This record gives sequence, structure tokens and C-alpha cells, in this order.
Amino acid sequence: MLLLASGALLPASALAQIGSTPKPGQGAPADDPKPQPPAAAAPEKPIVSDEEFEKSLPPLSDDVNAPLEQIAPADPATAPGGSVAVEPIEDAADLDSAGKEAEIAAPLPPIAEFDTTPVAETAQVNDEAAVEIRYVTRVTGLDELGLTDQFENLSALEDGDGRAANAAIIGARAREDEKLAVRLMRSLGYYDATAVATVEQTPDKQVGAGERRVTATIAATPGPLYRLGTIKLDAGPTVPPTLIADNFALKVGEAIDAVRVQAAEARISLVLPQTGYPFAEVGQRDILLDEETHTGDYVLPITTGARSSFGGIRTEGDAVFDTRHIGILTRFGRDDLYDSRKVDDLRDALIATSLFSTVSVEPVKTGQAGPDGTEYVDLLVRQTKGPPRTLAAEAGYSTGQGFRAEVSWTHRNLFPPEGALILTGVAGTQEQGASATFRRSNAGKRDRTLQIFASALRSDVEAFTSLTGTLGARISYDSTPIWQKPLTYSFGIELVGTREDRYDFARGARERGNYFIGALPLFAGWDKSDDLLNPTRGFRVKANLSPETSVRGAVRPYARAMAEGTAYYPVSDSIVIAGRARFGTIQGIGRDLLAPSRRYYAGGGGSVRGFGYQELGPRSPDGKPVGGRSFNEFAIEARYRFGNFGIVPFIDAGQVYESKIPQMTDMRFGVGVGGRMYTNFGPLRLDIATPIARKPGESKVALYISIGQAF
Repeated sequence: MLLLASGALLPASALAQIGSTPKPGQGAPADDPKPQPPAAAAPEKPIVSDEEFEKSLPPLSDDVNAPLEQIAPADPATAPGGSVAVEPIEDAADLDSAGKEAEIAAPLPPIAEFDTTPVAETAQVNDEAAVEIRYVTRVTGLDELGLTDQFENLSALEDGDGRAANAAIIGARAREDEKLAVRLMRSLGYYDATAVATVEQTPDKQVGAGERRVTATIAATPGPLYRLGTIKLDAGPTVPPTLIADNFALKVGEAIDAVRVQAAEARISLVLPQTGYPFAEVGQRDILLDEETHTGDYVLPITTGARSSFGGIRTEGDAVFDTRHIGILTRFGRDDLYDSRKVDDLRDALIATSLFSTVSVEPVKTGQAGPDGTEYVDLLVRQTKGPPRTLAAEAGYSTGQGFRAEVSWTHRNLFPPEGALILTGVAGTQEQGASATFRRSNAGKRDRTLQIFASALRSDVEAFTSLTGTLGARISYDSTPIWQKPLTYSFGIELVGTREDRYDFARGARERGNYFIGALPLFAGWDKSDDLLNPTRGFRVKANLSPETSVRGAVRPYARAMAEGTAYYPVSDSIVIAGRARFGTIQGIGRDLLAPSRRYYAGGGGSVRGFGYQELGPRSPDGKPVGGRSFNEFAIEARYRFGNFGIVPFIDAGQVYESKIPQMTDMRFGVGVGGRMYTNFGPLRLDIATPIARKPGESKVALYISIGQAF
């Protein structure tokens, strides 16, 4: 019987870190002494008689400390068999050796007379080129078990790339791989596994001067597979009683696979804190192997601890938030059954504020009785303040809009808790402006944001020029890079004052005028895609509705609405087909009574690529776009990714109409190809497109550079 403790089961990724040697008789070659030749027959009489041997010895002194006397050379004539018994001292080197023996026996000189000057030695230089041995590695017995790839990833022989300085290094690598093969097989339950490493030279396969080809072979023999004979989970009572057994994945009769065993134990460690046991601990397993039946009796000790419910919140350290605001971030209430997933969610919410250098959340025992036989646990939040200010910048370019750069400065906690001040400046070919925003995150409720903003912007686009001031407020529930929410929404109010030029068709000339607009913008979105910045599957649906009133001599109420749908379908691991459809309409007012900045336009990097910004749609007699009351847009892309780069061919289509309902006629198409470089903050996008059936005055080629996918 063999006792296998918890350290004996190892995941394949960690097997190369612990040694293991096959037991004798399990594959390790046993010593096989060569057969000895039969002893020679004893001579009839000794070669040298005892009497002759005694006579040849020199006389010995009675002084045990005296140096040994020299042995006189034997007379060749009297040596047995006519051979010389002792060589005489014939050269200076032999004489010097004899003199040194006498010198050793002499008294040592005083220490002061020693010469302490270091002896300079000349290093030997080997001018010959270092000999390199090339070898090939051959493995047998692991492919049938599916272990070949793991072996090659961890192999010392494979890591050497088939080259070594000498044969000793190849042998050492082979011995390491021999142990590795055994550990890999044992990780699957083959505990009688053996492996033998051999290194053979094949001189007939010469590679080049100074190089020799050798073959290192690892022959693995798995032996019988050990299976679980019995399973015992040594744990206290739980609610429900079968909680541990229902979540333990191993069954009697299964192979003792290290990965499956560790995964089953990890699941228990995960499930118990999620179901009311915050202090549960999984102990070290014991597996008793039976070499006759090839089974193992499995025992796992588990300490469940008290079943618990959420109590209060404590905090310590350099506090950023008080316990009241931390309570707003929680998704649980007092008396709820403890769930570690909700604790992790609270920690993520704290991290998402970007106001901490370090923050942790952990349960603390209180000893107080809770509901349903539980005990209360408090959550201890340890806080350390981080830098609250951020300076950010972004830039983009397109042939229709030119350059655009934006710089922002943010103090995320100027008005605690989470009251931020954001100052933004915009400079570009077609627009320049500045804005100031007050933002309260988690405003009285988790994930709810309040914004109050003011901005001034000058625009000089092809359709119009404007100088616009905006004052507004908005409450929103948005997705973030940490939490991509299925449902998002916003509602608010805007007061806009703008001075813009427009073409007066009645007069046949352009004129400038002032517009005062009040709007109640509403938004709702449903997102079932798999990623916020780079979706590869799923869909999104968005809807905007903005009841507005334009005041220019008279009050004219109207409504602007837009709907958009996008879908993403993965054809393979590297190709995603993405599509988009978008429609817009303005009801309740004529086009020419609208401020030019409130009309719909199409064309550009975020619309129909291949055309310049606002290039599609009806035009005035002076050749400038006048916008419309409705539009439609369509796009389809094939996103091919290889590593951190990608190629995206695409086709876009769209048009703007004077009517209040899109007509789906006179559609214009653009075709192009884009490049992507994928980063940890989203893809960098470069698209080049051209219009199909280009008309005079339209762009020949359009270039767009930005961050994120087109949709």
C-alpha cells in the first residue's frame, strides 16, 4: 500500500518543478554486472618465495619518526624471471623528488621568513573552436496518453533546441526528462509508471566538422491506471446537507487524474463562500493506493466554519469614502446570506472609482447571531488614497474633418464623495471649443451618474458655420470598461443658443441667424455583445428621442428620433462579420425652419465611409450640404484578426432625405479596407475608402484614423 499525500497530485503545468525517480523494478535499469572470467589456476609454487621477499626488505630503524630508507635497486641478474624489480633513479627529476622527501622531514622555517608574494600563473588558452554536439529527441509511450505536447513544453532536451556542448549535458537533460515523463504519467493516475532514458551516438550521420549526431530516447511505460476506490469528504454539517457532495465532481471509479482532483477541490473552495460559508477551508487530501487492485481511497478534510449573513461595514486606513457611501456601492443588504461574489463586486466597484492606490474587502467575524441560524459577519474595507487627478488627450484625423485633438483635466473627488470636475479643450481643423462638467458618480444609487455641463464651441464645417453655447444636465446609467451593462439609459435637459448661417431658398442667398433651442434628450440601449470596445458576437440596439422647441420669431415644437442596430457573428476564431443599420427622422417642423446644426447629415468615418464629412444628401445652389429630416445608413465588415493586428474590408451605404421618412432611394455606396492594431485599451483604427460611382466634387479617397471599431 502507498500513501499519497496532497503534494503527490500535481497539475501538468507545474510537474517540472518537483523531482521523481522511478522505483527499482519499475523501469529503472537494474545493475547488471558483467560475468567474470573463471579464476586462473593457482601456480604450483609462488613466483617469489617468502624467504626471498624477506631478504629483499631493507633493515628497519627502531625510530618510528625516522624517514624511510631508500630501497636499493635489485640486480637484474638476480631478479625473478630476469626482470627489474625497482627502477633506479636515473634523471634530475627523480633526484629532486628524493630530495623533497628529506626536505619535508626538516624543521619548518620561522613565519617571518615566508615569501608571501602571490605566484603568477599563466592561464591556459584553448584556441580550438568549441565542439558542439547536435542531437535529436525521440519519445515513446506518451502520445497514447495525450502527454506529448505537455512533455515538449517542459522538456529539458527540447529546451536545448537539439544542441549541447558535450555528451554529459545531453545525459543530464535526458535524466531530467526521464523524471518528467514519470511525473506526467502519474498526474493522470499511472502511479506505477516508469521511464528509461538512453543516449546513443550515430557516427554515420555526420553533420559537419566538429559536430556529431546523437539520439536521446525517452521510453515511457505507463503501467496500470489507478482509479478512485472510495471517496470520503470529512466535513461538518451544511445547509443544505448535500451542499458539498452535490458540488464535488469526482466519482468512484474515475481515474486519479491530478487536474480533475484539483479542479474538484477548487470548486468546493469556491462554492462554500458563495453559499454562506466565508471561512471555509479545504485541507490536504490523502490517497491510499492499493498496488494489487490499482485503486486509491480518497479522503478530503473540509472545515466549513459558521454559516453567515451580511452584517455591517467597517473601514480603516486613509479613508476615501465613509461607510455610508460604501453602502451605496453594495449589491446586498443586511441579513442577506453571505456570498463572496457580492464581496468581489464591491471591491471591483471601489477599484473602478480610480481613487485608491490600494483597497481590500474581507469578512470579519462578529459572534452575533443572525437570521435562520446564521452568524453576522462585517466587511472590513481597508483604504489607501490614490492620486485623484488625471490629464488625458486623444487625437484623430479624417480627410473630411481634418485633425481633431482633445485634452481634458479631471479631479475625480474635488467634491466628495465622487464629485468630479472635468475641464476639456478641443482644437481642430473644423472645431474649437471648451467645456466644464461637474459629474457625481454613484449619485445616491449604484451606477447612477449626474452631470451638469456648460460648453462653448465654434464649428466651421462644409454645411454651416456656428458659434454655440450649451447648458445642460443629464442623469445616466452607462456601461464602463469594467461593467458592460445590458440595459443603459439617460435623460436630461439642454438649453442651446447658437448663431449659424443657412441658405435661404426664398431669397436665394445665405444668411446668419440666432436660434434658441430647448431639448429633453432621452436614450435607451440594449447590449448583448461580448465586449464594449471590440465585440465579436451578439447584438446591440439603441434608440434616441429628443422632444425639442426652436424659438426664432415663433415657438416651433418638434421631435428628433433615431434607431440603430448592430450585430456581430464569428465565422471562425479569427474572422468576425459585423453589420449595422441606422435610421433617423425629424417630425413636426420643416427642414428650413430647423437650425442647420439640428438637421441630419451623412458621410464620414462614423457614418458612410468613402465620402467626406456631411457630404451626402441634398445641396443648396451654392453647392453646400443643407442636411435633411431623415436618413438611413448601412454597413458590413469582415474583421480578420491575426495576433495584435487585423485587416477589415468593408462596404457602407446611406443617404439623407428632405422628407421626414427615409425613402430608401438614391443610395450611395463606399468601399474600402481598414487596418487594426489591438491594444489593452481598444483597437486603433485606420480606414481607407472610396465612393462607388463617384460624382464631380466628391472625395476620391477618404482616410480615417481613430480609436475603437467603426461600430
